Amino acid sequence: MLTIGTLGKKTGTKVQTIRYYEQIGLLPEPGRTEGGQRRYADTELDRLSFIRHSRQLGFSLEAIRELLDLSDNPNRPCHEADAIARRQLDQVDQRIARLEALRKELKRMVHECSGGNTSDCRVLEVLRDHSECLTKHDEIGA
Repeated sequence: MLTIGTLGKKTGTKVQTIRYYEQIGLLPEPGRTEGGQRRYADTELDRLSFIRHSRQLGFSLEAIRELLDLSDNPNRPCHEADAIARRQLDQVDQRIARLEALRKELKRMVHECSGGNTSDCRVLEVLRDHSECLTKHDEIGA
């Protein structure tokens, strides 16, 4: 049995986050010692590792809840998990497209900067007036 601190260290998760996951039902309420300390088994370690890795891949808490439900019910069809992962992939693709547009716009702003006074600064001009942008970076992935 693991303490909350040990569980946190093994998974790289803060104690407050573990408690939060318990509060919202992603992790079950742990067993407790007579003194009231939380104790976790390997099943909770595996579940928290699953949650942590899912978060690192950008899954929302609701998507993780769905994935955990699928994991807890192994006879359900895999296509449901695949659909959740595909949604996440679409969101990542949208973010990448937006970041690429932002990168392009920032490179252009920096390249057009003459290095003179701030009164003639191209970077500041573009930031003041969105119509000066050449990309629709605010609309991509929105």
